[in-house]
Amino acid sequence: MKPVTVRVAVPQAPEQVYDFLDVMAHHERFTDHYLSDWRCGGPARGIGSRAAVTATLGGRRTDVDIEVVEAEAPRRIVERNISAAGRRVAHGTYEVEAPRTGGARVSFTYSWVRAPLADRLLAPVVRMTMRRANRTVMRRLADELARHVSATGT
Repeated sequence: MKPVTVRVAVPQAPEQVYDFLDVMAHHERFTDHYLSDWRCGGPARGIGSRAAVTATLGGRRTDVDIEVVEAEAPRRIVERNISAAGRRVAHGTYEVEAPRTGGARVSFTYSWVRAPLADRLLAPVVRMTMRRANRTVMRRLADELARHVSATGT
């Protein structure tokens, strides 16, 4: 299946964005519209940080295990997602860029490594659903970054 990418521009510096995204527990704040029951484990940040969540999309619920498998500060974080009893394996990749105009441009790409037959047969609908959910994620991320930076000054 073809990957799905969504983007948002934010006024915060790339280092501030990366520092926020690097903490797995922060992700609940901007994804809880479709990811619930967050249980974090491993280190709080960086490679090996992980969460077990319940995803509710398209009227279906599934358990998802998320683990950070790559991190390159302040530019890139790659998470491996395993769900559907191991039949679905995907990567979620955050990339943070510094445009010449200031602030940061954040992209999130969800790419399937392995997908159940039903996902593959309904690929256009699955991709549209993921794109819609992750566009909301990016809007909420921008809001949470603003709150976090104003509250902590970092």
